[in-house]
Amino acid sequence: MRENRLRQLWRENRTAVNGWLAIPSAFAAEVMAHQGWDTLTVDMQHGVVDYQAMVTLLQAISTTATEPLVRVPWLDPGLLMKTLDAGAWGVICPMINTRDDAARLVAWTTYAPRGARSFGPVRAQLYGGADYPAHADATIVRFAMIETAQALDQIDAILSVEGLDAVYVGPSDLSLSLGCKPSFDDVEPKVAQAIDHILERAHAHGVVAGIHNGSVEAARARAARGFRFVTVSSDARLLAAGSQQILQRMRAP
Repeated sequence: MRENRLRQLWRENRTAVNGWLAIPSAFAAEVMAHQGWDTLTVDMQHGVVDYQAMVTLLQAISTTATEPLVRVPWLDPGLLMKTLDAGAWGVICPMINTRDDAARLVAWTTYAPRGARSFGPVRAQLYGGADYPAHADATIVRFAMIETAQALDQIDAILSVEGLDAVYVGPSDLSLSLGCKPSFDDVEPKVAQAIDHILERAHAHGVVAGIHNGSVEAARARAARGFRFVTVSSDARLLAAGSQQILQRMRAP
């Protein structure tokens, strides 16, 4: 079975640096993967990537040692299972608000008798190895996104679900849910307190905490505080930022 280096990083108490893929281009994903990201997440929720494009992005990432993850659009059993069958080494599921939500996420990504994942690892077995079925449950990573006031209220119940590997904070949606302006980094005090609480409770339950960031500075600061999975920018943002820098210099007086 192909090792999941993300789990190895966490065993060593190191922070994984994650990139984000919103562009449905296998070549763009391949270029990103060859830069040395620990993990790359294909965004099927807010990116413009459909299932077929997602498969080609996973194939492109697999030319490197970067671990392929996918943020699915929703808590949907069929799509979760097909995403894992395609070779995702982890799934990030949005809007997990209750313990029941988290339990369904774990069940639908775990084979029987512990779970309810249907068997059919069509590409996952090619990527992971012939013994994928025997080791998949312990290899793939399950992230529950914590991004609502309801999830904040239910955080201990969510974190108590056996088999949940990590939580992933979405600062913008969490901000909106708490009545604040959406932001990745410069969050309002109420949101900052909520993020600190999620981190503290995750540590108490032995669950890894991850978070979305808008800048390297924010990601480094949050890693120093104990977040062990930090997302920094996306292919689309990097493309825009690089273009802007060139154009500003070219058009300067």
